[in-house]
Amino acid sequence: MELKTRVVPFALATVLAAGLSATLTPSAQAREETTASAAVTDAHYLRFNKGTVTNSRLELVKRVPGRDKVIKQWKAGSGQVTNECTVGRGWLPNADARHPYAIQWHRKNFDGIINGFVIKLSDKVCKNGRTKRTELFIHSEMKPNGRQGTAESEKWTNSNPNDYFSNGCIKLNPRDIKDLFSRLDRMGWPKKLYVVD
Repeated sequence: MELKTRVVPFALATVLAAGLSATLTPSAQAREETTASAAVTDAHYLRFNKGTVTNSRLELVKRVPGRDKVIKQWKAGSGQVTNECTVGRGWLPNADARHPYAIQWHRKNFDGIINGFVIKLSDKVCKNGRTKRTELFIHSEMKPNGRQGTAESEKWTNSNPNDYFSNGCIKLNPRDIKDLFSRLDRMGWPKKLYVVD
C-alpha cells in the first residue's frame, strides 16, 4: 500500500512535467527569452526607411519632445521587388503610426528557414487591402548558433549586394543584427516597427 502511494504521485508528476514541456511552443520559449533579456518599452521604436531593396535603413529611434532622435541606423534590405503586394518577394508594406507592426518576439538561436538572431513581426495587409503578408522577420544569414556557415542561407560575404535580398523580410548584415540585439538587450525591447518610404 505504501509503495502505491509513492508511485502514483511520481507517475502523476511525470505526466504533468511531460505535458508542460509539450505545451511550451517556440513562441512561448521566445516570450520567456524576451522577458529574461530585457523589459519591453515604449521609450523607443524601430523604423525601416525604404531606399532600394538592397540599400535601405533600419533605424533605432528614441521618443523625445519635438522630433524623435535616431540613435543608430544600419544598412538593410527587404524583398527582391518594390511591389509590397508580391508575396514572398515584395518588400515590407508601409506601416504608419496608426498601424505599426508589432514586434512579437525575438530569439538569438532560432532554427528554421532563417536562423540565429531573429525578430518576429506581425502580419500586414498590403496597400491593395486584400493581400496579407505573413512570416515577416528581421534577420540575417547565419547558422542557428549565430556563426557563419557554408550554405548560402547561412553565409554572408560582405562583397555581394545580393546578400541583402530577402523573401520580403528586413535583412541585416550579421554584425549589424548582433549590434541591434546587444543595444536592445541593454535598453529594453521596443513594441513597434514603423515602415516609411
